[in-house]
Amino acid sequence: MAKKKRKKTSTSNLSRVERKALRQKDARRSRLQLIALGAASVAVLILVVFLAVRSQSNLPGEKVNNLGNNHIPTEVGDNATYNSKPPTSGPHFGQLARWGVYTEPIPNALQIHNLEDGGVGIWYDCPDGCPELVDQLTGIVDEMGEERLLLAPYPDMDTTIALTAWNRIDKMEKFDRERIIEFIKAYRGIDHHG
Repeated sequence: MAKKKRKKTSTSNLSRVERKALRQKDARRSRLQLIALGAASVAVLILVVFLAVRSQSNLPGEKVNNLGNNHIPTEVGDNATYNSKPPTSGPHFGQLARWGVYTEPIPNALQIHNLEDGGVGIWYDCPDGCPELVDQLTGIVDEMGEERLLLAPYPDMDTTIALTAWNRIDKMEKFDRERIIEFIKAYRGIDHHG
């Protein structure tokens, strides 16, 4: 199908009034194009923001406000205050805890650096012991590999199990294999040093 060629109007044969009308028509068309482009840009921006907010709400766990990522010297100790238990961000030591399974609690200021480096913490609180739960949680770590995973007891939590990642937490009373694996897959390996 052949395109129609638009005739160019020679302005030299037009009267002064006709040339002025032609310029006004061109200016009006340019303004309308700018308005349309601006409206399209605003629509795209709104869509991007909507999708970003929607995707955040579909992520596993709850969002926790970011307390920053300042390094503190180990001599200061593990006395910082955090906004979640276990913490998901905040002041921490400059070194990492070794990835893997622990039988003793990991200090907050040590394990937070692991979260910042894209790690996921799996914590349990069983004052009377819970060998079956520990075996189930250890099984997930063994299956998925220890890299970027911490599993350890965390005394005095307000729940039996907690999962942490940078600025995210998910708490549960009972073992939920699918939920735990979904959390790990969503957050493991995302570095937060920016």
